[in-house]
Amino acid sequence: MDDPPDVAAARRRGRGAVANPTGRHEPEVRIAFDDGWDGLDDLPPLKTEVTIEKPKTIITRNTSPDIGFDRSLNAYRGCEHGCAYCYARPTHAYMGLSPGLDFETRLFVKPDAARLLERELGAPGYQPKPLAMGTNTDPYQPIERRWKVTREVLDLLDRCSHPVMVTTKSALVTRDIDILARMATRGLARVGMSVTSLDHRLSRSMEPRASSPAKRLGAIRELAAAGVPTGVIVAPVIPALNDPEIERILEAARDAGAVDAGWVLLRLPLEVSEIFKGWLLENHPDRYRHVLSILRSMRDGKDYDSGFGRRMRGGGPYAAAIRARFDGAVKRLGLRHGRSTSLDCSRFTAPVVGGIQLSLF
Repeated sequence: MDDPPDVAAARRRGRGAVANPTGRHEPEVRIAFDDGWDGLDDLPPLKTEVTIEKPKTIITRNTSPDIGFDRSLNAYRGCEHGCAYCYARPTHAYMGLSPGLDFETRLFVKPDAARLLERELGAPGYQPKPLAMGTNTDPYQPIERRWKVTREVLDLLDRCSHPVMVTTKSALVTRDIDILARMATRGLARVGMSVTSLDHRLSRSMEPRASSPAKRLGAIRELAAAGVPTGVIVAPVIPALNDPEIERILEAARDAGAVDAGWVLLRLPLEVSEIFKGWLLENHPDRYRHVLSILRSMRDGKDYDSGFGRRMRGGGPYAAAIRARFDGAVKRLGLRHGRSTSLDCSRFTAPVVGGIQLSLF
C-alpha cells in the first residue's frame, strides 16, 4: 500500500525504497492518503517484522548459463539492507507483499535451514558441487546477528566438507572467520564481497543498512589475512552514478587482499524498475534522465533485457567501454577474473540422517 509523500518521508528514515507499491499478483490496489483527521507528527517509523517460514526443501537449483553455480541456499526472504536496486525485490510479490518497503521491513527467516540441508545432503545419490549463499538475499543481513541461520549452515557444511561460495555486502561475515578459515584450508570456501561505491554518502542512501564501504574493505582484509580466498564484486554498475569508481574500487579491494573481481550491470526486472527510478529521482534528480538514457542505450531502449548473455552485461558502446575499463584495471592490478578459486568437491562426506541402518550380515 502506498503512503502519501509526507507520511512516507516521516516513516521510512533509514530505508531504501521510497514507495510501497502493491504486489503485481494482488487483485486490488490500495492507496493511503491523509484525510486531515489525524496529525502526521506522531506517526511511528517503519519497524522490521520477522516471520518464521517453514519450507519443505532448502536447496534451490538453476540451469542459467549466466551464473557459475547450479545450486544455492537462501536463509532469509526479503533483506533489511534495503538496496534500492535489489533485483530480488519482485519475489516478495509471491508472498502477497510489496517489493518496495515491505521487502526490507517484512522479512522471513528459515530457522530449519541447516536441518533441511542436512537431509538433502544425506539423500541417496546426492552429488556435491559448490553451494552458493547470498544469491537472492544477503546471508549476513542484520537479523543474522540474532538468528544465526547462516552460521548453522556453515557449521554443517564444514562438518560434511561440502564446498561453499558466500556473497555478501556485510562485515558481519567476519564473525564466521573461524569456520570459513577452517574450510579454506581444505579448499572448501571462498567469499565475494560486493562493493558498490567508496562514497559513504552514496552507499548510505542507496544501501541504507548495509555495511559502510570502509567496513567492507576491512572485512576483505580480515578474511584474506585468515587465508580465506576473497574477491570483490562491483555490483551493480550504474552508469553515470558509480561507474566512474570502478578502477578505485578494484584498487582498494586489491590493496585489502582481494584476489579476483567481477562486475554486474544494474538490473531492473519487473517492479525494481519503478522502485529504483523513484529512489534516483528523489536522491539524484539532476542525473535522473542521464542515468536512464545510458542504461537504455545498453538494452535496446528498454529498462531491462532478461535475455541470457545480456542481462548481466548489456550491449552497445557504453557497455563495451565498461568492460574494457574493468578488464584493463583487473590486468593492471594483478587480479583475476570471476571466481578464480576452484573448490574441492572430493572431500564431501554425506551426513548420516535418521540414524544408521545396520546390516543383517
